[in-house]
Amino acid sequence: MAEVESFALDHTKVNPPYVRLAGRRKVGSGLVEKYDLRLAKPNREAIPTGALHTLEHLLAGYLRDHLEGVIDLSPMGCRTGFYLVAEGPLEEERVLVALERALRDVLLHEGPIPGASLRECGNYRDHDLEGARAWAEKVLRQGLKVQATIPLGGR
Repeated sequence: MAEVESFALDHTKVNPPYVRLAGRRKVGSGLVEKYDLRLAKPNREAIPTGALHTLEHLLAGYLRDHLEGVIDLSPMGCRTGFYLVAEGPLEEERVLVALERALRDVLLHEGPIPGASLRECGNYRDHDLEGARAWAEKVLRQGLKVQATIPLGGR
């Protein structure tokens, strides 16, 4: 089996909320980067599915408003955050500022959740705007930072 970057990360040393460059790959003449946007402490807390799903829908749009080159935003299966895939090179600090702005947009979001209808979404009933706002507020209150990768066996 191929090595998976996130499986080599020491999750006992993850200290969210943070932005972390998780990978970089040259594709053709361009560069694609993957960022770990960690909001919850692994194995101690998890974002409820409805709130995570709503954050995914809202951040997918709001991050694009504040950061050029976004390719995809995907929730982590462990429900502790998201992976952001973007055209690079970006800087972690730029991603952090864009995420802060997008989370502030989540706090102010009114009206329907984008892409959350029967025709647009694979699980349109599983959304929680108030839960998404609560997580956005928690992360902003705690303050985002940039975190370096701490591999298994690292300090």
